[in-house]
Amino acid sequence: MNIYEKLSNVQTELKAPKNQFNGFGKYKYRSCEDILEAVKPLLAKNKLTMIISDEIEHIGERFYIKATIELFDVETGETIITSKLAREEETKKGMDASQLTGSTSSYATKYALNGLFLIDDTKDADATNNHGNDQKNENKSDNKNDKQQQKKETKKITIDTYLEAIRKYEKEYQTEIKDYLVDKALLEIEDLNFEQAKELAIQIKDKVKGGK
Repeated sequence: MNIYEKLSNVQTELKAPKNQFNGFGKYKYRSCEDILEAVKPLLAKNKLTMIISDEIEHIGERFYIKATIELFDVETGETIITSKLAREEETKKGMDASQLTGSTSSYATKYALNGLFLIDDTKDADATNNHGNDQKNENKSDNKNDKQQQKKETKKITIDTYLEAIRKYEKEYQTEIKDYLVDKALLEIEDLNFEQAKELAIQIKDKVKGGK
């Protein structure tokens, strides 16, 4: 069995629970540590080992942490290498420079783990499940088709509005915004799609209204 077959086994068997809870967005998510704890037994089972390293890269006027994962096949010596970048914030309330770098490194490592092991970081089904509203959704399907063109015409403007609202509070709520991006396996605010931008903008709006 080669390293790719073993990796496929790990990807298929891996169940990384979402043990963390985001009080800002009211959803569960998994941390880098959660993934590592879940994958270690599977690596041992398939005679694989993994080395994680990171380095700072200066791109444009910003600093990024590049996390690199090297997956080794103990039996054959084969290797798979993958890397991901995460942008380091200039400042973060309550964190010194070393803590900030460590936090960004964790984010970058989680991106790399998600890609290597095909981890889907969407929200828990319970957070988006309609629970009994399927019939209502069917009744609305015809109306949805009728309004589809109108939505296409307004979406572009609307997403720009949502993104502008998010950027307005980017510094004040940078931790919450970054957590949301990580949960969606995204790097930048600009990577948000329409639904994600809308959801995050509403969460920020509710946070501002609550004065938290």
